[in-house]
Amino acid sequence: MEHLKRFILPALVFLLAVFFKSLGQYLEFIPEDFHNGMQLTASILLVVAITWGIIAVIRTAKIRLLARYDIDVADNLRMRKLHTQYNILEKILIFVIVLIALGITLMQFEGVRNIGISLFASAGIAGLVIGLAAQKALGTILAGFQIAITQPIRLDDVVIVENEWGWIEEINLTYVVVRIWDKRRLVVPTTYFMEKPFQNWTRTSADLLGTVFIYTDYTIPINALRKELTRLLESNPHWDKKVNVLQVTDAKENTLEIRALMSAASSPDAWELRVFIREKLVEFIQCKYPHCLPKTRVFLNDQTKPQ
Repeated sequence: MEHLKRFILPALVFLLAVFFKSLGQYLEFIPEDFHNGMQLTASILLVVAITWGIIAVIRTAKIRLLARYDIDVADNLRMRKLHTQYNILEKILIFVIVLIALGITLMQFEGVRNIGISLFASAGIAGLVIGLAAQKALGTILAGFQIAITQPIRLDDVVIVENEWGWIEEINLTYVVVRIWDKRRLVVPTTYFMEKPFQNWTRTSADLLGTVFIYTDYTIPINALRKELTRLLESNPHWDKKVNVLQVTDAKENTLEIRALMSAASSPDAWELRVFIREKLVEFIQCKYPHCLPKTRVFLNDQTKPQ
């Protein structure tokens, strides 16, 4: 019943327009100027009634549709998304409808018909501007189709985007949602994956190589550290028993750079394995070879001379 109230006034205006239209046709004895005025009034009222009715239909449809999605619930992410989309869409449609109705109304007057035509031309120019502005949106849609075909990313792929490590959670035509390791969401346009470089750790397979860098003094016994790495890997269920390497990758001014290389079946396993190995190797050096921790040496020459 509440929705029907919105159509009462447009219906009354429509009936009034029909009345004036009919009255002008059946009353032949009235002056021509008055007849033309009645016809003009009827035309204007008809435009107003139709415009008003269309707006009422749009608002009623939006209200009935959004009534299914309660925005007051605790988990209202989807509801807020729908409410935002439909409210913006309603405003755009009403603006376009009112603009067209105003142009049609002005064209009923001889003196201002050029203004009405100008409004329609302005609407055409506005449409052209909107079309140019929509090129970027169309580009993202085409990028979405390209991702669907070429598949540089897939659902649940492990990627590094904008220096953030996470999983591909959603792939849409215009945007991609990346679930960051700390449960944040990174939303990027689909064109990003067509135009910019990014890391996909699971492009061809899920297994990964993990690296751990340790910096020690030059006196560290490498073989003992290598045996400890093997023991640690064999005790950890995240290791897939494929790669077990410990190498000195650099000799800096005060420290050795030691890289431990290991493999895991998936990126979460590789992360857990790297954290475990890093912690245990540092603990091993602290307990067994504390003198091999990084240090800075300073030598002072005694230049004092006996008196």
